[in-house]
Amino acid sequence: MNGYVSVIAPSPEPRAERLAALERAFRTLPERYLGAEPGFDATWHIVLGDVGHTWEVRCTTHGARVRKGVTNRRPDVVIGTDSQTWMALRRGDMSGIVAFGERLLYARGKIDLAVGFEGLFRRDNGRPPLLRIHDVELPGRRVSALTMGEGPDVLLLHGLGGAKSSFFDAAAALSRHYRVHALDLPGFGSSSKPAIAPYDARYFARTVRETMDVLGIDRAHLAGNSMGGRVAIELALRHPERVAGLALLCPAVAFVRRSYHPIVRLLRPELGLLPHHFTRRMVENSFWSLFADRDRVDPSMADIVIDEFQRTYSSPGARMAFLSSARNIYLEAPFGREGFYPRLAELQAPALFVWGSHDTLVPAAFGRHVERWLPGAEQIVLEGCGHVPQVERAVQTTGLLQRFFAQIDALGALPRRAQAAA
Repeated sequence: MNGYVSVIAPSPEPRAERLAALERAFRTLPERYLGAEPGFDATWHIVLGDVGHTWEVRCTTHGARVRKGVTNRRPDVVIGTDSQTWMALRRGDMSGIVAFGERLLYARGKIDLAVGFEGLFRRDNGRPPLLRIHDVELPGRRVSALTMGEGPDVLLLHGLGGAKSSFFDAAAALSRHYRVHALDLPGFGSSSKPAIAPYDARYFARTVRETMDVLGIDRAHLAGNSMGGRVAIELALRHPERVAGLALLCPAVAFVRRSYHPIVRLLRPELGLLPHHFTRRMVENSFWSLFADRDRVDPSMADIVIDEFQRTYSSPGARMAFLSSARNIYLEAPFGREGFYPRLAELQAPALFVWGSHDTLVPAAFGRHVERWLPGAEQIVLEGCGHVPQVERAVQTTGLLQRFFAQIDALGALPRRAQAAA
């Protein structure tokens, strides 16, 4: 709270000087513009409440245009903040994700365009932006990624029905020591949604590995929530040399009791192609059910996530990806030759499992199966926490990630098999 007050406190400079500085900052945006891919066309309205002015910024493949006031063109995003925060963003004193996390600005519209705005422009003295949202082109699919920070690489993988936005707070904190990449898996968020794709752990793990190849990442720490945790495990099993450490937040491990197995097998993901939609009330109820203490979740953030979910799942491809992914998670065999838990016993990377005591989707009781098959893994239960600890317990969860990754980096931890070979 103190940080919030100090940033938006009235500026000591006269109003006229403040407005002149703002005018210069907006006027120089076109010459700082880094360009965009072919066909890009987006409009932002920047509302600075403390000075009572709005600027319209339109970026296309051909350049950026800025005007004070607004036209009749409907904006893709509205960003609201105060003049001091805006100037701090333009200087690169903080990133938009940090400002958003500290509730120094609000956004309405497509979240990737809101967060990615600063990545379109150089900072003062030609310095690169603090973050960028970019597309990684892979055969048959496209992955949307947020990249920020410098240092060893960390990949953040969201859960079923989520997107990289669920890791924004973690990305901002980890970027102080790491180069962080938060990904939208195919079928989710701003990534492409192939009509023909298996949407299982193996497919997603291959996508993450190929994304690492394109980004020039030889080895990285992985943090995954729910389905993202299952994907991280699969990548570590298939390519242990690419994974330094695994932080698994309420990971979607295999269900041992599968009472609805015959029914789920009959349900076809292709039903998602039929026209239908999720009402806002349905989405709200599902969203809030993920948390044990809703008072820990900012309502404005909840509105953004709910709006984004509804916008994304108006697409038949997104609905099919959601249903297919959910079906694959539920139907995965827990035991047997190719069962999840016997395979888990082969995991080589150091692993941290974080469970929520009040998680109704993947209860903390699954920890006993992990203990049996992977006794060397560290397990922590967060009391009073639901299924998305990086949101509900952002500070605590990020602290666990930082401690775990730092320990691996300090000790130069190798996969167990590599240690035995050495």
